[in-house]
Amino acid sequence: MLTKRVIPCLDVIRRRVTKGVKFQNNVDLGDPVEMAVRYSDGGCDELVVYDITASAEHRPIDIEMVRDVARAIRIPFAVGGGLATVSDMSRVLLAGAEKVSVNSLAVRNPEVISEGARAFGAQCIVLGMDPVATADTARCPSGYEVTTRGFRERTGLDAVVWARRAEQLGAGEIVVNSVDADGTRAGFELTVTRLIAEAVRIPVVASGGAGRPEHLRDAFRLAHADAAIVAGMIHTGDYTLRQIKDALHADGVPVRLHW
Repeated sequence: MLTKRVIPCLDVIRRRVTKGVKFQNNVDLGDPVEMAVRYSDGGCDELVVYDITASAEHRPIDIEMVRDVARAIRIPFAVGGGLATVSDMSRVLLAGAEKVSVNSLAVRNPEVISEGARAFGAQCIVLGMDPVATADTARCPSGYEVTTRGFRERTGLDAVVWARRAEQLGAGEIVVNSVDADGTRAGFELTVTRLIAEAVRIPVVASGGAGRPEHLRDAFRLAHADAAIVAGMIHTGDYTLRQIKDALHADGVPVRLHW
């Protein structure tokens, strides 16, 4: 049986890790390199680092930060934010990242998924998706609409339709970050995660809403996620990665125990 991955997320603004609720009211939490080392040493399987204002500010990602994280840790990590071209992807991968995450860019230019997959392999291309619940099921039959630019823009794209298309274009993984659950610590949005996991054959990562170990268990068992992203629950020290993984292991969820 394949093990489930636990992935800390570092949302970065001007080289500081921040955390908000539903993409708003972010507070400063610390240095991204120091936090990456802490979580790498603490037993996480991967990391994801988002330069969350790069795209909105129309600037490239902080490539020096990517290099510094790569030098400091020995586990795979993905990077997103401020990517506009395949050349940008190449710079990030050459700086030491294992994967690149595209979100708003992919909605504007879906072919960048195919171009990236051809250049670097599908395993390097992650589709980030920020769905929000909608009552407009005429446009979005699944009941979930894709948003972009940090929930600043609604797209009219159905989340499940977009996930299937991204897989066809060559994405190797999909991160489903629920806008409704983001930062609430009330649990993942299981319905949209399950709908997408059942619609595609590539790994799906649950994101947004983790507050307790049982939330990850539910994402794995009920929503069929392959991995789960955690942020606030570990950033604040409420839980350690070891506590989360020990709880999952005790519940029979297959995870890598690094101790």
